[in-house]
Amino acid sequence: MPASPFRHVLPAITTPFHADDRVDHDFLAKHVQWQLAAGCSGVIPLGSLGEGATLDFDEKKAVLRTVVAAAGDKPVLPGIAALSTKAAVALAQAAEQAGCKGLMVLPAYVHKGEMRESLAHVGAIMRATTLPCMLYNNPPAYGTDFTPTHVAALAQEHRNLVAVKESSGDARRVTGIKALLGDRLDVLVGMDDMVCEGVAAGAIGWVAGLVNALPHESVRLFDLARDGKRDEAFALYRWFLPLLRLDTVPEFVQLIKLVQQQVGMGHERVRMPRLPVAGALREQALATIRAALQNRPQGAKA
Repeated sequence: MPASPFRHVLPAITTPFHADDRVDHDFLAKHVQWQLAAGCSGVIPLGSLGEGATLDFDEKKAVLRTVVAAAGDKPVLPGIAALSTKAAVALAQAAEQAGCKGLMVLPAYVHKGEMRESLAHVGAIMRATTLPCMLYNNPPAYGTDFTPTHVAALAQEHRNLVAVKESSGDARRVTGIKALLGDRLDVLVGMDDMVCEGVAAGAIGWVAGLVNALPHESVRLFDLARDGKRDEAFALYRWFLPLLRLDTVPEFVQLIKLVQQQVGMGHERVRMPRLPVAGALREQALATIRAALQNRPQGAKA
């Protein structure tokens, strides 16, 4: 069974765009290096936050080449999702050829179907690669809920399934998976505003979103939670929560990119059909961001 590269803080990185809608590869490389220099353990491109559904196959391969080159010896662990199983398998194989060290396996876009179809889809991806895989469970976003029982069945069939990103919003899922599988699979928190709860329940990593704008604070928060420094962790968590909750709404891509823009590390450009947030939502988000940055903890970068 391959060793798991899925641990600690793994940014689900955003995809930067030029004004003409081309991927900004220069900034992408800079962004990856900034995240890793802040202490993140690897990066996850092409996920939901990376607007993977809007990138064509050639763009995805180009993103992987840039990220792998920028990451050096740190693991690149792309999201693998597509409309068809055939396309998802092709992307998984392209990722392996590009030098990625693991895969985050998602359900198919659009088609929800029966659970037997979802299990067959993710299973086909895992069989198509020798890389270690992390199953992504996000029923609010994808309409497919891989319960602990489903996860246990997949783990029995696929030895390269080594981790689960749990984004159901229910911390009991962490203990449920651990109860069935023990140390056979690692569990990672997949929602920003559940990191302390998830780590307390036994998660060993965090696939994070606001880390794109605030990597030092994100790494510090995870380390404090992991090391059992509850009072320090929750002091930082209370400051961070208004921002972390931006990761849990339908406009999370636009909002996280807006935070990046406000800290001077990115632009809020998104690919249509998304548009930058506007109106009352924008004003409320900017007020939240500005208030948090004005009270930014001084020791977070330590």
